[in-house]
Formats: sequence, structure tokens, C-alpha cells
Amino acid sequence: MSDAAGGNKDRPRSETKAKKHPPSRADFEATVADIEAQVRATNDRINAKSGRNLLSAILIGLALGGSLIVSLVFVKELFMVFGAILLVFTSFELASALRFAGRDVPRVPTVIASLAIVPASFYGLATGHWLVTLGGILFVSLWRVGEMVVPKLRVSGAEFWKDIAAGAFVQSYVVFLGAFTILLTAQPGGQWWTLASLIVVVSVDVGAYASGVNFGKHLMAPLISPKKTWEGFAGSAVAALATGVLLALFMLQQPWWVGLIMGTVIVFTATMGDLAESLIKRDLGIKDISTWLPGHGGFLDRLDSILPSAVAAYALYLIFV
Repeated sequence: MSDAAGGNKDRPRSETKAKKHPPSRADFEATVADIEAQVRATNDRINAKSGRNLLSAILIGLALGGSLIVSLVFVKELFMVFGAILLVFTSFELASALRFAGRDVPRVPTVIASLAIVPASFYGLATGHWLVTLGGILFVSLWRVGEMVVPKLRVSGAEFWKDIAAGAFVQSYVVFLGAFTILLTAQPGGQWWTLASLIVVVSVDVGAYASGVNFGKHLMAPLISPKKTWEGFAGSAVAALATGVLLALFMLQQPWWVGLIMGTVIVFTATMGDLAESLIKRDLGIKDISTWLPGHGGFLDRLDSILPSAVAAYALYLIFV
């Protein structure tokens, strides 16, 4: 009677509880999808705040940085290959952007001139650097003159001189300034100054990003670069000074105050280079010079801070070495 009255009283607990089933494939897929959605949402928030695809930017930055370090540290002649690739792509994309804006900048002679300046600067040093720059401007200009023979490429006198000025601008801005890295690397021990200056430029970028994203409130130049803030500039200055001192002591074998000078100079040139490129894009009415580097825009979007900083680094080398 006790069995009948008790019902399930004496049955094992495992039989009285609901049976637990192992997770099905559908449950697993739902969990993975939920995680992916959370990661994507987080990444979208970061990208919205930073204004770029941060993951792609980091991966491409690491690839470029690794290639740069290998070329400078092991066989500095390899830096000519690295520099030539950057100058070719950067000059080509700026010439293309100017053509999009209505200026006829011949791209073939632009690329040829950007290639020619690399060995000229490395082996001919300052003389080769200046001569090929002037020769490149002349070459691109004469090419444009030759195009005027073709009826569909003819323009008025005013438009022609604007085209000539645009072609000279590409050679002066990208090719001439960029080749200072080649010229500096060619000097005795110059590869370490090139590497140090580039590391300081990267620290400026990282410091400005970290400080600007977290503390940025006061815009520096809203009409030119709406995301650049004074708080970001302060962060870039701190990062540049600290990095400059460390590099001066442990890489360049220079007094600590040389590192302070390097950091101060480069935080200024890097910031001005960034603002200058933003002004160029604003005048051309484009967001990025190109889309060849996901998360970065184009090559010029990555080299804008380096171009004037390369000149400063070469000047510092001549002063202190």
C-alpha cells in the first residue's frame, strides 16, 4: 500500500527530474552567431568613434612596419625597394586624385620620376636628390606639353598652367619629401635615424588616437580635420617626447635631450603633415586619397605625417651626427 500511496516517492531522483539533453548543433550555432553579433557591434562602435576600420588598420600597419624593419635593420639597400613601392603608389594615387578633380597630371612620367629618385638619392645623395627632383618636374611638364598635340587633350592657357603646377606639386610634395627617407638611410648609420624618426611618427599617431578618443573635446582645426582635438595633440606630444628620449638613449646613442628635440620637432611636423593632407582632401572634395589600404584609405593617408618629418629627421642627423 505504501508503494501505491507514495507513487514516485521511492523512485531514483534522476527519474523524477526532467532529463537534460546535451546542446544541439542549433544551440551551438546560435551561440556562435550571438558572439559574432556582439563582436561586430563592438567593432562598429570602435570604428564609428575612430573614423576607420581599426582591425584592418592594425593588420596593414603591422605588415608595413614589419617590412620596413626588415629592410632597415638587416640590409639597408632593401629599403630602396620598400621606398620605391611607397613612392610609386603614393605619387600615382595623388596624380589620380588630382585628375579626378579636373587637373590633367600625366601618371606615366609621374611614376617614372618617382622611381628614378630612389637610386639617385641613395647613391647620389643630396646632389642626386635635388637633380632628379628638378628633372622629374621638367619631365612631367614636357610630357604634358606633348599631350597638347592631341586635340582632345588640349586646354586653355590658364588650365594648361594649372596642370603643370599640379604635376610639379606631386613631384615636390610626395617624391621630393618622401625621398628624404632614402637620402637619410644612405648616410653612415642613417638607417637607425630613419627607423627612429618613423617610430616617433607612429607614436604621435598612437598617442593622438588614444588621447583623442578617450578625452578629446576641443577641436583643433574643425574646418580642416573635424576629428583632431587639442587633447589628442597633447597625448601625441607626450608619446613623442617619451619615445624620442628612449630612442636617443638606446638606439641612436645620443644624449636624452636630443630625444626631446626630436620628439618636439616631429610632433609638430607630423601634425602639420596630417593637417596639410586633410586640407588637400577637403579641397579635392574626397574623404580618402584612395581605398587601396583598408582601414587607412590610401598610401598618402599613411605617409602624410612622414613626408615633412623625413625632412626634419635628415636635418637633425646633419646637426647631431
